[in-house]
Amino acid sequence: MLTLNFAHNAAAPLTILCLGSHSDDIEIGCGGTILRLLSHVQEVDVSWVIFGSSDEREREARKSAELFLSRARRKEIIIKNYRDGFFPFEGAEIKSYFEELKGISPQLIFTHNRRDAHQDHRLIAELTWNTFRNHLILEYEIPKYDGDLGQPNLFVPLDQEFCENKVRYIMDAFDTQRVKPWFERETFLALMRLRGMECVAPSGYAEAFYCRKLVL
Repeated sequence: MLTLNFAHNAAAPLTILCLGSHSDDIEIGCGGTILRLLSHVQEVDVSWVIFGSSDEREREARKSAELFLSRARRKEIIIKNYRDGFFPFEGAEIKSYFEELKGISPQLIFTHNRRDAHQDHRLIAELTWNTFRNHLILEYEIPKYDGDLGQPNLFVPLDQEFCENKVRYIMDAFDTQRVKPWFERETFLALMRLRGMECVAPSGYAEAFYCRKLVL
């Protein structure tokens, strides 16, 4: 199995852009991978952008981002307040904000899967590719009622420690989501276990992504 590895002693920091429609999307989709990168790569700069939020959800999002990015060399946490469920109808304004993000010029981008069943997620994925046309983009997955899980083609094996920390941070930060029957540690661990089985991860756990274009 071909492995892509970021150098531990790179001359310049690794710059990452994380994009999420809602306050917990990034953490659920790629939180374990972020923790692994911050543990293995010496210097990492992270821009963390949430597009839809409210006052209460913003407090949760900032708390969570601080937990996940505690080892980052530099972090920028941006919380926008576009209306949940209405992103396609606010597309022009969101597109304009994406143009502002061009100045970041990240080496690695995490965003939603373009085939996600949630309309907000799909729009963010589409605009990511429209805006960043010469970047490494990994599309993460979010479990949901719609049953839209597919067949990802890129896997990040995770040590048990990263899985446990990911789930603990999510459960600690997002109190408002606990009323949802699917929002529980077993859900998050189950998906990582399934993806770990598919890539024969030594720990049995992994996160998976869709990678449309990769240059080696």
